[in-house]
Amino acid sequence: MRTFQAPKGTYDLLPPDSARYLAVREALALPARRAGYGYVETPGFEEVELFARGVGESTDVVTKEMYAFTTKGGDELALRPEGTASVLRAALEANLHKAGNLPVKLWYSGSYYRYERPQKGRYRHFSQVGAEAIGAEDPHLDAELVILADDGFRSLGLRDYRLLLNSLGDRKCRPAYRELLQEFLRALDLDEATRDRIEINPLRVLDDKRESVQKQLTGAPMMRDHLCQECRDYHERVRELLTIAEIPFEDDPKLVRGLDYYTRTTFEFVHDGLGAQSALGGGGRYDGLSEMIGGPELPSVGWALGVDRTVLALDEEDVRLDLAPPVQVYAVPLGEEARRALFSVVTELRRAGVTADFAFGGKGLKNAMKSANRSGARFALVAGERDLAENVAQLKDLESGEQAPVALDEVVSRLRSRLTLTTVREAQ
Repeated sequence: MRTFQAPKGTYDLLPPDSARYLAVREALALPARRAGYGYVETPGFEEVELFARGVGESTDVVTKEMYAFTTKGGDELALRPEGTASVLRAALEANLHKAGNLPVKLWYSGSYYRYERPQKGRYRHFSQVGAEAIGAEDPHLDAELVILADDGFRSLGLRDYRLLLNSLGDRKCRPAYRELLQEFLRALDLDEATRDRIEINPLRVLDDKRESVQKQLTGAPMMRDHLCQECRDYHERVRELLTIAEIPFEDDPKLVRGLDYYTRTTFEFVHDGLGAQSALGGGGRYDGLSEMIGGPELPSVGWALGVDRTVLALDEEDVRLDLAPPVQVYAVPLGEEARRALFSVVTELRRAGVTADFAFGGKGLKNAMKSANRSGARFALVAGERDLAENVAQLKDLESGEQAPVALDEVVSRLRSRLTLTTVREAQ
């Protein structure tokens, strides 16, 4: 009979590796939660038009990479290729912007889907943590989000990454620059698809990674040289705030990222140890996106950080996360009466906040102790008929090998005390 495998370009997360992914998600989200961002969760699929309008019809995401399908009812839907458009749609639908407390600050975590050529660091199913601040135009907000992302990476122990920063102007100064850039690009030797892009969104040509294109971009006009005074002052304030917060950054005039909705502040975190897939995440300001998808004018800014790429960066730097063991106590009963007694103790331990497991399946002592060691538990709790007759269990420290009897009604308090003491010692 045929056996099934995960679809091409996807992966399964399984223990023990999955613990690292969970730790990365939590670390990247924690700074945003501390800054007042509330959790939002949106459907895994949306109307195709939401992404066509918001992300941009000329982007590779929409034209080549989106998983689109027609439902039995005739609705045109797509698996979400990114999070911002969905989160903004949800906020507008719920009228969060009318609650009188702007900006609306939201964070999220989930799976996203793009039909891409699978390679290390680029998958068709990938995980991101994102944060969006909706409804305020303030350079302090842009700086806040950059700092929160940087704090998340640093809390994990990452060091060898760089922050790239740019400004893409606004609706006042970008039109004139757009015409200037189009005039320059039309004179280049480019393929038909790229020439089409010149007419739709010429900024995206600057982001073309092909060497044959990049060579021709020497001397191309840069947005930074054509910013209006308001955008120039805004960007300079963001730079000042990052400098005050001791966040190093590099000005990158070609940074436009892959989505059409960005305005003004644009940023990206890159890790040179990851090769072609160097972007750990990024984001920027998207002041016109709300209007693009039918909402009011709501200047906003946000980012999305890749969990998969961050894990790869940790591997590249050989950073080992300090993960709590999945099990702290492993119960080993010897005999049916002991099984009943220790199962009750395990239940009490879990309710007291201690992670505990049980030797299921009636294993003998030797096999059960092997399972205890494999579980990563610090302590084994062993009991047989003689122990129960004395109303005790044997508590064994699996690191030192020391073993001592403990009264059954004192097991929970004793273990909580021992585990707390161990944690304190390790932290010192």
